[in-house]
Amino acid sequence: MYARVVTAPTKPGAIREGIRVYKESILPAMQKQAGFLGTTSLVNEAENKVISISLWATEADMQASEASGYLQAQMVKVAPFVTAPLANEHFETAVQAHGDQLAVSQSQGAG
Repeated sequence: MYARVVTAPTKPGAIREGIRVYKESILPAMQKQAGFLGTTSLVNEAENKVISISLWATEADMQASEASGYLQAQMVKVAPFVTAPLANEHFETAVQAHGDQLAVSQSQGAG
């Protein structure tokens, strides 16, 4: 499993409106992407910062969502709410836990 982590420095007071756009427009588009598994958004209103973590079945699925123009189209939607370009990073998932269920990546769990 792979994760895209997008960090957005936001304008003061813009987080709530940005989250509305995320829920109403970006999330439905994300759910239509091949290999999309889920997402978590983190907000820190005191620091004017949002972090979005999306999970993808394969690295190829994650990269295809960028090559298709999907990601760029979503970044345009949040442009009115940010103060600088968004940081986009890719990671391989090493450990993931939900409640009492634990998953360890084969490539990360052997060491």
